[in-house]
Amino acid sequence: MNSRVSRSPRPLLGSAVICALAAAAFLPATVQAQSGSIPRLADGHPDINGIWQALGNAHWDIEPHTARAALAMQPGPVVPVPRHEIVAFGAVGSVPSGNGIVVGGEIPYLPAALTMRNENRENWLDRDPEIKCYLPGVPRANYMPYPFQVFQSESKVFFVYEYAGAVRDIYLVDPGPAQVDTWMGQSVGRWDGDVFVVEAAGFNGSAWLDRSGNHFSASLKVTERYTMTGPDHMLYEATLEDPNTFSRPWTISLPLYRHVAENARLGQFKCVEFVEELMYGHLRKNPVGR
Repeated sequence: MNSRVSRSPRPLLGSAVICALAAAAFLPATVQAQSGSIPRLADGHPDINGIWQALGNAHWDIEPHTARAALAMQPGPVVPVPRHEIVAFGAVGSVPSGNGIVVGGEIPYLPAALTMRNENRENWLDRDPEIKCYLPGVPRANYMPYPFQVFQSESKVFFVYEYAGAVRDIYLVDPGPAQVDTWMGQSVGRWDGDVFVVEAAGFNGSAWLDRSGNHFSASLKVTERYTMTGPDHMLYEATLEDPNTFSRPWTISLPLYRHVAENARLGQFKCVEFVEELMYGHLRKNPVGR
């Protein structure tokens, strides 16, 4: 039984207590975190071990957006309609609204990069790396609709993602520039007080930031900040710098939630074999359903 769950009757709260709780809810996260409720390792650093997951709809589009019929549309008799590949999905293929996680609301694209983003969005079915089970990159891996697990000790930090079995070995001693560009890049971490700061670079530039075509180049550098705001909550911030794509550095910010169920664990979603028909089915002597 989770020690934080109580089944005993709760007394009625007086108005003064209710007001105090309401006021606490609006305190900055850094103030609430000073309550001493944050778990820590023996070396005094916050304990970020566990399975974490983002809530919300940022994986569809990290900018604020309204609900729409689909990501990929085609001309209709009156207004655009979902592409024929999506029509059968109905509501499942539609896009829910979202408040976005971009600080300031809008990604500061350079003109050519914005044109590319719009082209990506129009051709989402053919271009999104997630559809073909390519590795998600950083920071996208942290707000996809799948959990990830952090393994932390005093000398090692390792991230494991459910989606596609992606992993990140967070170096605590800088090994120098990445020897080769990869989907997940190279990550170097350090503690800044109670904040775990990770600098990631060495990307191949092929990953996206969401399903809406937001993208970056191989020059991307990401500075992540993981800040515990309570025993099971963490503020995730990532600043992206890429002079080939963006006019200035910009930041995303969102909360992460630790799974507290006793049987919480990562599932298997190694989706490579799931997309073999999509990617190679046309090579069959007698293609299926084509």
